[in-house]
Amino acid sequence: MYYAAAAAILVTMVLALARALLDSTVYDRVLAANMFGTKTVLLLAVVAFLYGREDLLDLALAYALINFISVLAVLKFVQDHALRHRQTDGET
Repeated sequence: MYYAAAAAILVTMVLALARALLDSTVYDRVLAANMFGTKTVLLLAVVAFLYGREDLLDLALAYALINFISVLAVLKFVQDHALRHRQTDGET
């Protein structure tokens, strides 16, 4: 059962990666990257249960926190960049 779950998660990770590469807007790409990170956390949890390695759950938790903070940072950067771009366009 864990192997089927891992295979399904890998399929959704490939689809998320394809979405990140093919979408046109920055927000869609960030959403796809966030989804890829979330699926990575799920895959780590499944592998941890599959092999009986509880230490991988700590790694999955740390990766989830890093993923969350990095998505917020990227979105803040994109928002600030768009705001600066609008301000410079309005001045010319």
